[in-house]
Amino acid sequence: MQNKFEKKIDGVFIDPQIFTYPFVKACDVCICSGECCYYGVYTDLTEYEKIMSVRERIIKSMDDSQIKDVVEWFEEPEKDPDFDSGVAVGTEVYNGKCVFLDKQGFCTLQKIAMEDNEFKWKYKPLYCILFPLVIFEGVLTVDDEHLDRMHYCNKRENQVSTIFDCTKEELRYFFGEKGFEELLQYREECLSNLKKEEIKIETAK
Repeated sequence: MQNKFEKKIDGVFIDPQIFTYPFVKACDVCICSGECCYYGVYTDLTEYEKIMSVRERIIKSMDDSQIKDVVEWFEEPEKDPDFDSGVAVGTEVYNGKCVFLDKQGFCTLQKIAMEDNEFKWKYKPLYCILFPLVIFEGVLTVDDEHLDRMHYCNKRENQVSTIFDCTKEELRYFFGEKGFEELLQYREECLSNLKKEEIKIETAK
């Protein structure tokens, strides 16, 4: 997959379609009830360990739709080079949703951080933060396989923005300010080239 892409930022290739792929204006769990979290997520081994280190705090904030037996929270670890540790640990699905998703559609991991006045994504797995983006085979790209399951975000009439515009905060968090500025420059370059191609096609008609 890497051979298709040229731009690399902090060791990750960039798929230019993230700049133009249509998406909803913003994430709103009041509309979709956190549908993207229904299927669970893969966490890095270090993220798994961080989550387990605050398991008692997590249990305290879980509601009656969630399972509080920590043995039931995660799948068996598996090797995956897209994760920093080289090991991924998937969250289990319970009551038709990720074990950490409450009945209101809120992530308990993010909820406890905010309740305790911590950074909101302190315990949240990176792949949850980045969705609808994903790192696959070393490339930051659109998680279209997961998006295809969505009943709100995947509807054309709801897609009034782009994935890039919807995930600027998340991308800034992932790359840091320097990396994000480089990403912005690459975006301008890609959009400029795209516009030139459109003009060329229009002229040739």
